[in-house]
Amino acid sequence: MENALRISRRQLLGALPLAAAGSGGFYRIGKVKGRQCFLDPAGRPFFSIGMNHVDSAPLRTDDTWRREFGNDTERWLKTVRTDLQSWGFNSVGWVQEYVSISDQHHRHSRSFTPEEYRWLNMPYGHLLPFIESHQWEIETRLPKVDSAGFAEWCDYVARDQCSRYRDDPRLIGYFYTDCPVWVHTKPDNAWRGALFDAKELETAAGRAELSRLATHYYRTLHQAIRRYDPNHLILGDRYEARAPLPEEVVRAASPFVDVLSFQCFSPPSEMRTTLERWASLSGKPVLLADAAHWAKPFTPGWPPREDRQHDAAQYADALNALLDLPACVGYHLCGAYVKNNARRYGFRDARNRVEPHVVAMAHANHAALARFRKEIG
Repeated sequence: MENALRISRRQLLGALPLAAAGSGGFYRIGKVKGRQCFLDPAGRPFFSIGMNHVDSAPLRTDDTWRREFGNDTERWLKTVRTDLQSWGFNSVGWVQEYVSISDQHHRHSRSFTPEEYRWLNMPYGHLLPFIESHQWEIETRLPKVDSAGFAEWCDYVARDQCSRYRDDPRLIGYFYTDCPVWVHTKPDNAWRGALFDAKELETAAGRAELSRLATHYYRTLHQAIRRYDPNHLILGDRYEARAPLPEEVVRAASPFVDVLSFQCFSPPSEMRTTLERWASLSGKPVLLADAAHWAKPFTPGWPPREDRQHDAAQYADALNALLDLPACVGYHLCGAYVKNNARRYGFRDARNRVEPHVVAMAHANHAALARFRKEIG
């Protein structure tokens, strides 16, 4: 399997991160030949094909971690970079991994430190923990987002984190919440409610109030970041495309974010239609920030009841569908880099062996990057 992953020098160069430390710039949004796209620090068009969920903990189930990496995270991350580049990924979208789920808690791993991102040495997105309004989070009471206390907390988060990331040319931009519960809940977190009561949307006054509240929220987060980091893109909330999402929320966000980000686990054509709608409404570029397709057979539902494999053919179709959408700036795959007992799928298993679907997924990535380069010129 490892030998089957050997690629040409040209393919490898095509997958290398375009950002270079010391280039003096940062990622931006631009339009090239009618296409919205990221521009890397050197001003070159960049379609982000990212791996989400990068966590080394599964490798410590036995002696794999010490035997292969000498208990050295820097050494491991250099291997991660080599893998991802070989597989055609040119970025890392969101590193935190889904690690434990029960009726008591839904947990993700911690985020990377600036040092770990530096060892990884690839373009990346970073999620700022302003608010635990994720649709999968079941333990934390939601704050009043228009309160002085919330603004104080946001200032702390930005001061603590953005001040450290502000000069890193590898950072593409900042995410906020993964699937925020603006007007919806899930059975396990119905006790805390949503950020806004959906029933209020039945009246003009209620819709106006949601616009006011959302505008205050996005302005507060934008201002907190910009106090400490004037350089990087704001990628905003990672909306769940299949959950209720009022237009008032997206319109309120648009002046304060550079990209609209979505999670969308739908067929490729539906992914494109969904993102196209929001791009048209907002005039903003869109990023598919988290999605995947799994090869059948598998038992529907979440969390997975058995190990799964990515469906490389659908993944290739999705990449092409998004490249057909001029407003789309990238696709970040719901990975993961290492399969764990909670997610039950990934590109390597807990003994660090490459999974069967990886060769075809790599071919899809390299083909998509080649198409992007050909079309952009």
